[in-house]
Amino acid sequence: MTTKADTSPGALDAFKLILAAAVLVGGVVAYYYFEQESMLLRVVGVLVALGLAMVIAFQSMQGRELWRFIQGSRGEIRKVVWPTRQEALQTTLTVFVFVLIMGVFFWLLDMLLLTITRFVTGQGG
Repeated sequence: MTTKADTSPGALDAFKLILAAAVLVGGVVAYYYFEQESMLLRVVGVLVALGLAMVIAFQSMQGRELWRFIQGSRGEIRKVVWPTRQEALQTTLTVFVFVLIMGVFFWLLDMLLLTITRFVTGQGG
């Protein structure tokens, strides 16, 4: 039987996450510390640190749960019925037209309220 104590993250998991964060921060610090080196070398160093930090983090319980969530999300994305190109273009055009109409409406409303305000305050011509 599984108990709450069996499923809670332990000190080792916390250490793994702290170590992963330290590796990532170390990669970023090294990027700025070695500014005289080539940009390519520094970027590769940060990417290696990121990869190593991910490997370390995914060894913890939280990392394994995150990986299961990512895998489940990928399965759900495969179930989505994506719009066709024509449907996407029609929707985009509809949004643009609606935004244009609303922009003109609010511009006219602003001009009307400005005119009313000038009339009421006596600043209009």
